[in-house]
Amino acid sequence: MSKKKSSAGKFAIGAAVGAVVGVVAGLLTAPKSGKETRADVKRKAGEAKDFAVDKAGDVKDFATGKASEAKKMFKKDKKSEPVASKKPSEE
Repeated sequence: MSKKKSSAGKFAIGAAVGAVVGVVAGLLTAPKSGKETRADVKRKAGEAKDFAVDKAGDVKDFATGKASEAKKMFKKDKKSEPVASKKPSEE
């Protein structure tokens, strides 16, 4: 993986963690009753779960595609390898 892709991935993870921390902080400091806060937490947890499931599906599809490409390349390389010939001493 290139350094640029790795940095982008780390940034995305950091942004997601920051968003979660911000939401939790906002919920815990909001002037609401416990019942309202629990309802908000439940709703936000459901949204986060849906988002995570969606992204996991995207990652799975991406990984499956890359694995398929790698298999095709491996098969192509296998076909182009020279066949080992007998050494003159083995004849």
